[in-house]
Amino acid sequence: MTTSELPATPPTPGTPASPAPAGAPSSGGVPRRTGDPLPDGLRDAGERLDREELRAQQLRRLQHTLRTAYSEVELYRRKFDEAGVRPEDCRSLEDLARFPFTTKADLRETYPFGMFAVPMADVRRVHASSGTTGRPTVVGYTDNDISMWADMVARAIRAAGGRPGHKVHVAYGYGLFTGGLGAHYGAERAGCTVIPVSGGMTARQVQLIQDFEPEIIMVTPSYMLTLLDEFERQGVDPRSTSLRTGIFGAEPWTEEMRGEIEERFGIHAVDIYGLSEVIGPGVAQECVETKDGLHIWEDHFYPEVVDPLTDELQGEGEEGELCFTSLTKEAMPVIRYRTRDLTRLLPGTARPAFRRMEKVTRRCDDMIILRGVNIFPSQVEEILLRTEGVAPHFQLHLSTRARLDHMTVRAEARPGTARPERAAAASAVTEAVKDGIGLSVAVEIVDPGTLERSVGKIRRIVDERGRAG
Repeated sequence: MTTSELPATPPTPGTPASPAPAGAPSSGGVPRRTGDPLPDGLRDAGERLDREELRAQQLRRLQHTLRTAYSEVELYRRKFDEAGVRPEDCRSLEDLARFPFTTKADLRETYPFGMFAVPMADVRRVHASSGTTGRPTVVGYTDNDISMWADMVARAIRAAGGRPGHKVHVAYGYGLFTGGLGAHYGAERAGCTVIPVSGGMTARQVQLIQDFEPEIIMVTPSYMLTLLDEFERQGVDPRSTSLRTGIFGAEPWTEEMRGEIEERFGIHAVDIYGLSEVIGPGVAQECVETKDGLHIWEDHFYPEVVDPLTDELQGEGEEGELCFTSLTKEAMPVIRYRTRDLTRLLPGTARPAFRRMEKVTRRCDDMIILRGVNIFPSQVEEILLRTEGVAPHFQLHLSTRARLDHMTVRAEARPGTARPERAAAASAVTEAVKDGIGLSVAVEIVDPGTLERSVGKIRRIVDERGRAG
């Protein structure tokens, strides 16, 4: 099945199917068939706002959030005072640019509960990041926060083509990570049946997909590729399953990876965006009828894009670092939180009132500087995905040799790729990196299943520079 033959979004049970309309180009410029648009009757009140109504609502909510943050959170009171601003200085949405940023370091400085704006007795749930690069960042939720979060994920699932009565296979991890429970509550709110599989047990997941026949899967894109490999290892055609839509998030992924998943699985692959510090998954969602970037649910999360070096606001369509201010969060409001994700803001399409963010494939903190050249893992991924015989599972190993930085690209071969073909693929990747990025690197094509798999975010960079030995 090719991307032009992808199924239309499955209908609500008991209603006749309608043909999928011809799709507009994706954000990568590749024409593809899209799913059915969301019926007006399934759009919530926020989705029915026009742009002017939305902006008026945003300003009211922003002013309330600034007042709450200043009065209830010591860190914000100090940062506002140091910047010489008060909540009453915000008389328009544009005035937000006068207020200070929030960073992950601020959250770690106030660990564990110093960012909370309500008493602990009003906090109903706590989530946290993994803390692999330092102290974990802790976030809290009131009853209203959890309800709003479920509403936003439900909105996202509907935008992706989910309908009441669909079964949703949730393969995000449950626990302190926000993915599993965020997807779970949102799918229930959308009227779907949740299959809470969580991560791991890959062979069993493949069996459950065959047995339970879900229409939707929610998972990281890298783990979806692991599931695809397992289907093929078991001799099962991935395109024969009941799955119609994959909602993928929690890590950057490219248009090439979308094409890989859609081609091999015969499903719609759409992007969901979120991060724990803002609320979790459900901050923005790609609509299945356009697949042209993610509409930000701006009635709850106000976006800005700034130059990561100068901190200046970027104009519409200009790339920069994405920042978010929460508009309705109670337990832990955030002001101009720096996500480190690189994107650009664009006008809305399928949801005209909401601006879109371009699909995130790069992060400020993922950039590698190797011998004076800036390189992102996504650039290597694009090369691997167009190289015959190479799977999209890879790691970049950085080391120091004779006082010079060195990078080795380790990528898995596709099953059945012979040794001579692997050698040719390694040469092709080496040449493509040299020509396209301007770096000389080593390339190793290893056996399928060799590299570490992750049920959450895959570790793309292994940096051993400066280590003894």
